[in-house]
Amino acid sequence: MANDPEEENKKGTGLGGKISGAAQVIIGEIEEIGGILTADPVTRAEGELNVEIGKAREEAEAGLEESQDKED
Repeated sequence: MANDPEEENKKGTGLGGKISGAAQVIIGEIEEIGGILTADPVTRAEGELNVEIGKAREEAEAGLEESQDKED
């Protein structure tokens, strides 16, 4: 079966992986806002870092999916 959820989870390209990248971006944005509101530069910087990592994770997952599609 081509779209078997269990097979996708084994590969790491299922919905869980996509949500984790997006969730990291959302959490980072919340931390960034919290750092601004509390005037805490460390929290703000941590939020910015989480946003960047979340976006990089989403790009990497998209690239991995494309390469797997080309192999099939």
